Amino acid sequence: MIKTALTGKTTDELRDIVAELGMPAFTAKQIADWLYKKRAFSIDEMTNISVKNRQLLHEHYCVGRELPSTVTESVDGTKKYLFRTDSNNFIETVYIPEDDRHTLCVSSQVGCKMNCLFCMTGKQGFTANLTATEILNQIMSVAEADKLTNLVFMGMGEPMDNLPHLLRALDILTADYGYGWSPKRITVSTIGVIPKMKIFLEHSNCHLALSMHSPFPEERLKLMPVEKPYPIYEVLKELKKHDFSHQRRVSFEYIMFDGLNDTMRHAVEMVKLLKDLDCRVNLIRFHAIPGIDLKTSNEDKMVFFRDYLTSNGIVTTIRKSRGEDIFAACGMLSTMEKQKEKTAE
Repeated sequence: MIKTALTGKTTDELRDIVAELGMPAFTAKQIADWLYKKRAFSIDEMTNISVKNRQLLHEHYCVGRELPSTVTESVDGTKKYLFRTDSNNFIETVYIPEDDRHTLCVSSQVGCKMNCLFCMTGKQGFTANLTATEILNQIMSVAEADKLTNLVFMGMGEPMDNLPHLLRALDILTADYGYGWSPKRITVSTIGVIPKMKIFLEHSNCHLALSMHSPFPEERLKLMPVEKPYPIYEVLKELKKHDFSHQRRVSFEYIMFDGLNDTMRHAVEMVKLLKDLDCRVNLIRFHAIPGIDLKTSNEDKMVFFRDYLTSNGIVTTIRKSRGEDIFAACGMLSTMEKQKEKTAE
């Protein structure tokens, strides 16, 4: 019999479960503590719950935790974890240490529908949405779980395309009964799926990061097919309806491609587009992927771009390139693992 995972359940759902099983109401809080505070791997570890009630839970439920199948470590300390999902696919989770920050880059889907030109995950196509259980398991099951300071939903998949499971995971991460994390420690990325982005902004106080990559619609469309249904101008119009001056921050991710989007013309247009929005821009080096003839901009162009935007009132940083020796570009490792298994069959 396939058992239902307890990880990913809210306290209201846990109350319903214990009531249905005839357990005392306070058992729901005990289970939540074991799941999210103590990160138990099995129901047997829940020793303040009676043996009888643990057996009842065992009959229909499991914790839903899985350790990563492999881990690869870079010379710069970055680690890429590979998790096998219930559907026998692979997802990637990346740990990035930097000074006193310990960031985990979390996946939300197996593959992706969006097919951005520069993204290896998009080349896989879409396979499945991750459940809240599978999203939370990434955070709970890496070796550095106890020292994480920040989460970024910038791994495999488009988070807004898996909104119900994303919001459930975020609720548990920020709830008192869950992790109790501040929303300020969590950033969710999107390429601009406007209807679901609106719902996210209404229901969550976590930071938002928007993938821009070109300020010109016709150029952005060549890089990102999402530009056709959700033009960048419409995305920006929606963002300007929301307050990003206090609790929540919006940032723009901008991968810099040599000769494609790194000119003065692009910098000037970025300033025009973003001048009325309280935001920041992250410039990112491109990690090469097979079959795509794109190259990253050189350091001088990136510094010029950064300085121009900053001098015009837009806080801009150049993100350090991390983990390139372990195929840190999103989707690379999972694609290789899947191909390896197919070859072995």
